[in-house]
Amino acid sequence: MGDLLVRPAGPVDAVAINAIYNHWVLTSTATYQTEPSGLEETRTQLASHGPLHPMIVAVLDGTARGGEVVGWGSLSPFHGREAYARTVENSVYVHPERLRRGIGSALLARLISLGSVAGHRVIVARIDAEQVPSLALHAKHGFTRAGELRQVGYKFDRWLDVIYMQRNLREDGR
Repeated sequence: MGDLLVRPAGPVDAVAINAIYNHWVLTSTATYQTEPSGLEETRTQLASHGPLHPMIVAVLDGTARGGEVVGWGSLSPFHGREAYARTVENSVYVHPERLRRGIGSALLARLISLGSVAGHRVIVARIDAEQVPSLALHAKHGFTRAGELRQVGYKFDRWLDVIYMQRNLREDGR
């Protein structure tokens, strides 16, 4: 694999982000979305992210002029209530032909760093119980199991369980 650059996502990345995400929508339980996202939906999602809730991309052989987007990640509000303002939820998706090359790890490490810099206290991950690689990735980066909800998702004609994991970014009581 060539050089990997992790950088903020921008409008130019919408097509690649949309394609990567829709692959997982259609083929796996990595997301509980059941219908593909339209490109405008992805553009709207990109526009809704900013310094407190960044969206990033991993670019193979990335330069100022481009490269291949091989994954993306984001931090999003965990819940709309004000008391949850410093708790975020992460998402990480890697191109299906680029798995097991450290891309997800690079994305998650950057999201943890960005979450800390933004002053967030906790990052939460909701992971389908069958997604063993995702569970392992999060554990590798210091996430611990926080709970499980049984049969709360329905996709591919079966009920699915969700495992919650969390990583505390601050332990100082603030």
